[in-house]
Amino acid sequence: QDFGAIDNPPAPVYRYTNYQKAAYTLDCNYTVKMTKGTTSFGKRHNKSHTSCRRCGKVSFHIQKKTCSSCGYPNKKMRNFNWGEKAKGRRTTGTGRMRYLKSMTRRFKNGFREGTQAKKQEA
Repeated sequence: QDFGAIDNPPAPVYRYTNYQKAAYTLDCNYTVKMTKGTTSFGKRHNKSHTSCRRCGKVSFHIQKKTCSSCGYPNKKMRNFNWGEKAKGRRTTGTGRMRYLKSMTRRFKNGFREGTQAKKQEA
């Protein structure tokens, strides 16, 4: 008789889940998981940076005693031309501008002081 597929079964197709791909069996007794995620994050409990007294960011390296954002304690502020967006975050116009915000209006009127504006005739 010809049993066809029963005599010659096809080779089994193994489908692995992500967990099985990341696990390697050693001596068939235990598995060692190779993960970069969840288990690794549990080991992060040492702080390398703390808050900077000049810029306020958590960028002051405790061992190096320098801020990776503003460069404190250097007198000059840290900035680079390749960090255009970072420069824009701390340039003129990002704060209150208590003095400069009225400057354009005063310039337009010739910096007049102590006088009344002339009435405009239509």
